[in-house]
Amino acid sequence: MKRIRIFIAILFPIIIIGVAYLYLKPLNIAVLNPKGEIALREKNLLLFASFLSLFVLVPVYALLITFAIKYNEKNTKAKYSPNFDRSRTIEALCWGIPAILIILLSIVTWQSSHELDPYKPITSNNPTLNVEVVAMDWKWLFIYPDYQIASVNNLTIPINTPVNLKITSDAPMNQIWIPQLAGQVMTMPGMITQLNLIGNTKGSYLGRSTNISGSGFAGMTFKTNVVSDQDFNSMIAMSRSSNKILNIASYQQLSKPSENVPISYYSYASADVFSYIYNKYMSSSNVNISSSMGN
Repeated sequence: MKRIRIFIAILFPIIIIGVAYLYLKPLNIAVLNPKGEIALREKNLLLFASFLSLFVLVPVYALLITFAIKYNEKNTKAKYSPNFDRSRTIEALCWGIPAILIILLSIVTWQSSHELDPYKPITSNNPTLNVEVVAMDWKWLFIYPDYQIASVNNLTIPINTPVNLKITSDAPMNQIWIPQLAGQVMTMPGMITQLNLIGNTKGSYLGRSTNISGSGFAGMTFKTNVVSDQDFNSMIAMSRSSNKILNIASYQQLSKPSENVPISYYSYASADVFSYIYNKYMSSSNVNISSSMGN
């Protein structure tokens, strides 16, 4: 009977975890359904860390159930040990297992932090696509400097092609995240951050802001389309047929706060726009204003 109780105590948390996994799997959770090399490696890292945590969670819940059964007030057969002081075995397990897990996680974290560095270029036979990204209130601007076109709330990239995003903000500090392709990266005014990603499966994937930034935050999303080279060239041709031109004057109108902004394309994007957005927060007057606001 005692062995059966111990077996049930160990099996119960495993069953709960298994049921939870089977329930969550059909929900198509983005981070568990990667469509690019970087996102796939991040998913594997997440699953590895979750697996390691089971070495703590399962024994803890097993002991919880065991103690609840064994030391129930109705169980008169439980051994009464009022003079019990300590057990070297229990202390070794309580300290040893977490210590080993932390060491393993530290090694994996060190390696993955370098391997999955968002600034690290992705090795590929295909040339890297450069995209300049601007977070605004409450929309995203994507500039393709090599093609001198731009789009709002729509990022289109060719399949199996490394993409280097250079990101800044013309609004409060924010974060960009395309969970099926890459991790999150902070965006800040007066600063350029980078994110390297690649899409290995055709499709349309949700990108969004993950830093609450005001009333339009919920609608600050964009589509990331991974397409064939032919479809990418078609997007370029379609953009170039637009009657909209992105220069500093038109950008100043675009940057005004607006919510749920529809997708739009620009046939020409001036090379001065991105540098203008970045540099306008670097002037001495803006620095003084920011310092006085901070004080």
